[in-house]
Amino acid sequence: MAVVGTGKMGADHVRRLHGVISGARVTAVVDIEADRAKSVADAIDGCTAYTEPAAAMAAEDVDAVLIASPGPAHEAALIEALGRDLPVLCEKPMTPDAASALRILEAEQRHGRRRIQVGFMRRYDAEYVKLKRLLDSGELGRALMLHQRHRNLTMPPGFTDAMLITSSVAHEVDATRWLLDQEITAITVHKPAPTSHAPAGMNDPQFVVIETSAGALADVEIFGHCGYGYQVQAEAVCERGTARIGDEPGPRVSADGRWGSRVPPDYVERFEDAYDREVQAWVDATRRGETTGPGAWDGYAAAAVCEAGVVSQREGGRIEVELIERPAFYA
Repeated sequence: MAVVGTGKMGADHVRRLHGVISGARVTAVVDIEADRAKSVADAIDGCTAYTEPAAAMAAEDVDAVLIASPGPAHEAALIEALGRDLPVLCEKPMTPDAASALRILEAEQRHGRRRIQVGFMRRYDAEYVKLKRLLDSGELGRALMLHQRHRNLTMPPGFTDAMLITSSVAHEVDATRWLLDQEITAITVHKPAPTSHAPAGMNDPQFVVIETSAGALADVEIFGHCGYGYQVQAEAVCERGTARIGDEPGPRVSADGRWGSRVPPDYVERFEDAYDREVQAWVDATRRGETTGPGAWDGYAAAAVCEAGVVSQREGGRIEVELIERPAFYA
């Protein structure tokens, strides 16, 4: 396998593939910073460092690709992989906007078979999987509302208002579509008074309201600088009850006059098991010659919703989401 991008997420995937996942080995890593790529490659026997994705994909010892580079670089890497008929696991966003995502849909359809899986890892998180099964069972009746909270300890330098939607709320967008099995038709972004801990010019937190094709409502609180840890929660409100996940990772401790549990510092730790399950499932499917999990259509739908969300964020008001008709190829 080749891993494209060796930043925080890419380096974690290299670690995962090298020491946790079975059935695959890292033979190439790619980064525009040659020294960083070499440092990662030198720690793995038989691994070669590259600075260009195309060169790595052309290597004889590369059969599949995991893309963890910045979103604007994904389109070119995905087109290259499709041209070489290589299966791909691409971290979200698949591409940063709806137009480029649509080009990927068209390219994959011309290719004639699904090759792209998009890294919406919450679909592999144990709590999310249980919630999905419960909603699908019909035990609680029809889902009417979905409340979601997405809080970060802090955001990295250079993080923008738009990225709160495209890089963070994108996960809730996919979770809403997947949990409710409905497309998103409109989005409204509200901006309360910002926290004093947000950098100048950033409106943080924000509150997002999502409308779906079957009349359900979902909301998302995105808080980039909550100051106490990384926390993701969801609660489905249904006709005959509610179901909530993400409250407490455990263990719950009572000591020194207080009780509670530890809040993880970031997504790498909070969703470590989900990433492990996601990558293992992708490797297993790839070895069978299959592509499963969230695909290019899901990446396109998320990009279209987030693009509308950025418009609402910038201009205010409710913005309808424009989606093409879902091709039979992605049925």
